[in-house]
Amino acid sequence: QVQLVESGGGLVQSGGSLRLSCAASGGTFSVDIWGWFRQAPGKEREFVAAITWSGGRTYYADSVKGRFTISRESAKNTVYLQMNSLKPEDTAVYYCAAGSVYSTSAYDTPARYAYWGQGTQVTVSS
Repeated sequence: QVQLVESGGGLVQSGGSLRLSCAASGGTFSVDIWGWFRQAPGKEREFVAAITWSGGRTYYADSVKGRFTISRESAKNTVYLQMNSLKPEDTAVYYCAAGSVYSTSAYDTPARYAYWGQGTQVTVSS
């Protein structure tokens, strides 16, 4: 079982930056991809970014491309999401997720990820 703990959320003004962290523990040997999703009130959970664990290949939603950067630190079993030029529409609860090598779903769908963190609130004021 994989446990994920997010940190780094908070309140920031429009144009500001935040860095989210996701620390993993437990049986991570089957994890091959890490993702960040977000969910705003009244909306469905949406894909933000993902990174493969072995090769570090990255994927981004169009809405965050050029502003957000996902990275990993293998030695610490930690994934980061650096968020720059934040906008009020980025306000949401952000979730870290880990996907198993046994899943064949697309990387940008929640079904790809078997393990989820508890979420961290990001609020961007205008």
